[in-house]
Amino acid sequence: MPSCLAVFAHPDDVEYFAAGTMLQLARRGWDLHYFDLCAGDCGSVRTDGPATAALRLREAREAARVLGATFHAPIAGDMTLTFEIPLMRKVAAVVRRSRADIVLTHALSDYMEDHMACARLATSAAFTHGMPNFESDPPEATYAHDVTVYHALPHGLRTPLRQKVSAGLYVDVSPVHAQVRQALAAHASQKEWLDVSQGADSYLATLDRMSEAVGALSGRFKMAQGWNRHLHLGYSAKEIDPLRSALGSDCAVNEAHEAALEKPLP
Repeated sequence: MPSCLAVFAHPDDVEYFAAGTMLQLARRGWDLHYFDLCAGDCGSVRTDGPATAALRLREAREAARVLGATFHAPIAGDMTLTFEIPLMRKVAAVVRRSRADIVLTHALSDYMEDHMACARLATSAAFTHGMPNFESDPPEATYAHDVTVYHALPHGLRTPLRQKVSAGLYVDVSPVHAQVRQALAAHASQKEWLDVSQGADSYLATLDRMSEAVGALSGRFKMAQGWNRHLHLGYSAKEIDPLRSALGSDCAVNEAHEAALEKPLP
C-alpha cells in the first residue's frame, strides 16, 4: 500500500499541520507514519526536561494511535534541532523504514528554527531514500520508487519576515476534523497548560482557527490544510503530484499560485 510519512518538529505539530491530510489519505488505503523529531522537553513550566519528555512521549504515542499511524520516536531535544549529518542519518532511517511515497513536513521558512531545521532534515533524508552508499542510523534498506515532499504553510501564514503566504494545493480536512481534534487532545499536558494560561479550550480552538484560516485561503473548503510541493528533481523520475492524484475532489489546486511559478523571470 502507498505510504505517507509526516516529519514534524514537536509533539502536536503533526496534528496542527498535517493530520487532516493524513486521515484523508488513510480513507483511501494509505499507510500512515508519525515522526516528531523533538522530544517536547521544553513544553512545561512545571516539570523538568526529562519528566516532560517522558510525558509528552506517552501523549504523542497515543495521538499516533488515534490517527492510526505508526509512531517513530524523537531524536533530539527542543531548541537543539540543527541540520547535521548524524541527525540526518536517523531521519533517513525512518524514511527508508516507512518506504514513504509522500513526505509531509514544515515550511522551509517558518517562525522558529526547529521547524526550519526539521524541514531541511526531512527533505535531505528523503533525497537519500535510494542511495545505498549513504548510511542511515540504524541501517535500513533503500528503496527505488518515487518520493514527493510537500511543505506545510508556516505558522501564522507568514514567513519570519512577515510576508503572507499561499499554497499550491489545499486539502479539505472538514470531514476528518473531529478525529484530528481527538488526536490533538491526547497531548493533555499541552492542553492543560494553554487552557489555564490562555483560556478554556484554547488548545483545540487554535486548531479550529488554523484550519478555518487555511480554508478561507482555499476559497472552497470550510477547513483545509495547505501544501507547497518540493521540486521533484532527485526525488522522482518526473514531476508528479500524488496528493492531488490520491485525493481528487477533496483537494483544490491554487491555479494562480501554480501559474505564478511558471512565469519567466523579468
